[in-house]
Amino acid sequence: MTRNKLVVQKYGGSSLSSTDKIGNVAEKIISKTNQGYMVVVVVSAMGDSTDNLISLASQVNSNANTITREMDILLSTGELVSSTLMTLSLIGKNKKAVSLSGTQAGIMTDSVHGSARISDININRIQEELNKDSIVVVAGFQGLNNIGDVTTLGRGGSDTTAVGLAVALNAERCEIYTDVEGIYTTDPRITKKARKLDEISFEEMLEMASLGAKMNPRSIELGLVYNMPVYVASSFSLEQGTLIHGSSNMEIRKAVTGIAVDKNVAKITVKGVIDQPGIAAELLRPLSDAGISIDVIVQNTSSDGTTDFTYTVSESNLERAVSLMNSLDGINYKNIESGKDLAKLSIVGTGMENSPGYASKMFSVLSSLNVNIDMITTSEIRITTIINKNDIEKSVVALHDAFELETP
Repeated sequence: MTRNKLVVQKYGGSSLSSTDKIGNVAEKIISKTNQGYMVVVVVSAMGDSTDNLISLASQVNSNANTITREMDILLSTGELVSSTLMTLSLIGKNKKAVSLSGTQAGIMTDSVHGSARISDININRIQEELNKDSIVVVAGFQGLNNIGDVTTLGRGGSDTTAVGLAVALNAERCEIYTDVEGIYTTDPRITKKARKLDEISFEEMLEMASLGAKMNPRSIELGLVYNMPVYVASSFSLEQGTLIHGSSNMEIRKAVTGIAVDKNVAKITVKGVIDQPGIAAELLRPLSDAGISIDVIVQNTSSDGTTDFTYTVSESNLERAVSLMNSLDGINYKNIESGKDLAKLSIVGTGMENSPGYASKMFSVLSSLNVNIDMITTSEIRITTIINKNDIEKSVVALHDAFELETP
């Protein structure tokens, strides 16, 4: 399928945290139009403005975070500010430009306030503005549900806005500009040997993003489903970034592409539950209804017909999850235990699929460091362990060396 000579560029809050930075980004956008491209820009809120709005809301109502409809309206204003300032900057540099809210841009969502999903995009208004040779600047992170209420897409939602628009507009690619120069083999703050990747597959990036890498997993899912190339680079540098794509002719790389880390991990164990069909669904249903995501699940069955059911949640959701477990009705159990100060450590790579030995090597490295593995889970291209948070740095450094990720 022939794509339009159009790119969607997304700029994160750190790239827009001052008027000087907005001016610099405007020049970057203009340079793209000078190459003959139509450009649609998606912007996040400036700097820490979203956090500041949340703080203001909590000052007037301590339960503001539970009043999700009003919070969505409030938080959507951050992107409106940055989109209009960006447009004013472009106009001041003698370029035709227009700002659009998510609603004006035709972004429709479901009605889950705070973490809505895009259901449809009507590109007519954007196309009209592009036909006038305007640069279109869209407020990210937001949309409209079917009863006319403003919704927000959750943290990192501007990435999803950008990829969604790129798909709807049949763009050549989506470009995500942030404060890092691309996707690295692991967190460069942990080891200086971390290497920037020139390219990575959608499947690998989806695993990395869901495990803590700085990309919204839902945006990668969209790229994967619709085969929309996503380029990640720094808005402060001219260095080459990382291309995320699904080309079948990607060069054969090492089996392990990267090491992902997530330090926001806690676990809950419901002990002594009767082992019977459907018990897992009953235990997890209250969490699902509350919008709490479950990750690693381990079930240990005893000879007395009971089971210990352990799962991980984000540490920020631990208190709420424990409260829900303590309120379980109709389920008999001995007690509930919880723990934090944990981290999720994963090796990721499509080359591991159907290839033996990688789990053994990973576990041997951790054993040599006297690192205790609390939980294990795997997919075809990922091996994940839950370990103590204090062990994460030395584990990453050792695994990065063991799998020789410093060299291509």
